[in-house]
Amino acid sequence: MTQPEPLSESHGGEADPTWGEIGTRLREIREYLSLSQQVVASSTGIARSAISDIERGVRKVDSLELRKFARLYRHPMSYFVGDEPDPSDSAAALGRALTTLTPEDQGEVLRFAQFLKFSRNAERRTSTEEG
Repeated sequence: MTQPEPLSESHGGEADPTWGEIGTRLREIREYLSLSQQVVASSTGIARSAISDIERGVRKVDSLELRKFARLYRHPMSYFVGDEPDPSDSAAALGRALTTLTPEDQGEVLRFAQFLKFSRNAERRTSTEEG
């Protein structure tokens, strides 16, 4: 497999903002998940130094690498390239977050969701009765 070329000096030595944004998103989600670059390297087969360069926006990420990141981070590839999130994306993100919680914590999240739903319905009934 050929490696993507790093950004050249023809870019004035600066990273293309698009690649920089992708790298920033990759770094942010990696840090949010409390994963080290070494753990990501071991899990994806991408060299740790390449992960560092990608996150800094000085190296392009190819589609196969992006797919590996997306699988590991449990995020759609479209998130990393900056496409607008799908309205159902928040439900998918919530589902991903729930998989890492203990059963007790999952129960707490469910109770909180039910509370929010109940309180929202109560607010609607109150505003309808007042109006």
